[in-house]
Amino acid sequence: MSPEGTTLPRAPDGPLWRPDPARAEATALAAFRARIARAEGCALDDYAALHRWSVAHPERFWRAVWELGGVLGEPGERVLVPDPGRARGARWFPEARFAFAENLLRGDPERPALVALREDGTRRELSLGALRGEVARWRAALAAAGVAPGERVAAWLPNGSEAVAAMLATAALGATWSSCSPDFGPAGVLDRFQPLAPRVLIACDGHVYRGKAHDARARLAEVVAGLPSLVRVVVVPWLDAGAPLPAGALDARTFLAEAPAQTGPCPRFPFEQPLYVVFSSGTTGKPKCIVHGAGGTLLQHLKEHRLQCDIRRGDRVFFHSTLGWMMWNWLVSALASEATVVLYDGDPLLTPTGLLELAAREELTFLGCSARYFETLAQGDVRPPRPLPALRTVASTGSPLAPEAFEHVYRALGPDLHLASISGGTDILSCFVGGDPTGPVWRGEIQAPGLGMDVDVLGAAGEPLAREPGELVCRPPFPSMPLGFWNDPGDAAYRRAYFERFPGLWHHGDWARRTEHGGIVILGRSDATLNVNGVRIGSAEITREVAALAEVQEAVAVEVTTGGREGIALVVQLAPGVALGPELAARIRARLRERQSPRHVPRHLLAVPDLPRTRSGKLSESAVRAVLNGREPDNRQALANPEVLAHLGGLELA
Repeated sequence: MSPEGTTLPRAPDGPLWRPDPARAEATALAAFRARIARAEGCALDDYAALHRWSVAHPERFWRAVWELGGVLGEPGERVLVPDPGRARGARWFPEARFAFAENLLRGDPERPALVALREDGTRRELSLGALRGEVARWRAALAAAGVAPGERVAAWLPNGSEAVAAMLATAALGATWSSCSPDFGPAGVLDRFQPLAPRVLIACDGHVYRGKAHDARARLAEVVAGLPSLVRVVVVPWLDAGAPLPAGALDARTFLAEAPAQTGPCPRFPFEQPLYVVFSSGTTGKPKCIVHGAGGTLLQHLKEHRLQCDIRRGDRVFFHSTLGWMMWNWLVSALASEATVVLYDGDPLLTPTGLLELAAREELTFLGCSARYFETLAQGDVRPPRPLPALRTVASTGSPLAPEAFEHVYRALGPDLHLASISGGTDILSCFVGGDPTGPVWRGEIQAPGLGMDVDVLGAAGEPLAREPGELVCRPPFPSMPLGFWNDPGDAAYRRAYFERFPGLWHHGDWARRTEHGGIVILGRSDATLNVNGVRIGSAEITREVAALAEVQEAVAVEVTTGGREGIALVVQLAPGVALGPELAARIRARLRERQSPRHVPRHLLAVPDLPRTRSGKLSESAVRAVLNGREPDNRQALANPEVLAHLGGLELA
């Protein structure tokens, strides 16, 4: 049970959870709402009232978030300056100067900052002082390698303390960090890193997953050969500290010994200093490189952590992620709230109760995982082997959380938990909708739009919808909008990606519905981008690999939902006389796993004699997705061959 009190009894047909008054009043959100009400001289009786104020007065709201977080730096006089010439439409805190790394490394040097765990049971704990020391060593070594503002550092690493220290060192130098996980193959890595022309690559010699060691050195050599911009390749020994490395690569220990640690204060940079490049994809071409600024990232994460997830100083915060998912970036920012960040590298379902045992052993106050993880627990009725008395908050994202999984959390993990189902994306490195620790949790619903996020659900003509499904949009500006796409002159691709469907509004590509309780239900993707456990994958990343096989003429990859679970369906049109037998199916799956990543491997592999095309000859992914998900395509009239839909409709998804 929570130390603030006990949960109120659940009424029939009522919410799954409602905090008792003492617990609600103890949250940072309640204190923030009261402070704003006093300062503004207005009544803000609940979350909905605070949200309305936050979107009506964005300048005052986001300055209040800066003050809430005690951000180290100078905010300047102006908060929001309109700039209609930019895709973002405005500049935030144009006079501010601050250092992202300084804000994450603040606080008592003796307090635990990081706990890094591996699948094999290895555990490493770093105090804040020890983490500062590691960051100082990485900072000096990267600077000696020529890393400076404007340069990029790329990381192909497991989820360990080395990645956190190297990222913070990169930020401290004013450079830009980009990462992906070691389960990505060379093609997937190069698709992401080649456009950035990084100066330094930090990689591993391999990783362990599901009890098996995966040597990465041969793949690393292929990646290095495809990145001619590199001046340094640094290898963190994850498998064997004495193993031979690719030519020209340095062991991380040797690299860190090249220069004395830099212990001086971090220089301060503008609010829009590029911090991260993360990756998303459309339906064609290679992944888009999305550039995020340091200021927008920090303010959004402070708001979401402290107000919407009630993360407090001294909390122990965990979210299962890899360096290929934006939730890793989100998790690490919890250091700015002076929480202990708990990392784990490995299979979350290596044993059914593995992460639940971790939660008990590490006394987690915050446990976050993908929706698929919680749904797997629910399907097996998996329960923790012992109580979780420290746990206050459970968070889920990556895909819509099934209503049955909501119920299982309260049935199995504890009745007095705030279940924060959250949804946003790589595109904004944060959330559009999320938690309210002072309000009720209803079965299958995300509680509320995020503070400062003017979220709406629109119909096809742009009309607001009260309860009907529609397109999720957000009225800009908000600080975590990307600075832009890498190598996108005039923000042309950026505008097409988010502002073409509803001019002036951010169109996210999620299909959503408002609820009678003021919450949101995310119904899935409305565009052709695939979302696999929270990692967005462009369908072209899959189809172009498959189309390279002589047996395949064309292919379409779409998201489908079967049995309450989301997955990828790959539909192939084969060459004449070719059948989709076990050998070809195995080769297709192996190619995707090896050249891209395990996330690119489809759950369903189907063959058809023809694929639907528009009258201009383009493949219609939306029609395939609609039919396989049991819906009528909304573009039937635009198809040149609508008769093929009948064949698609007759396919069975195992």
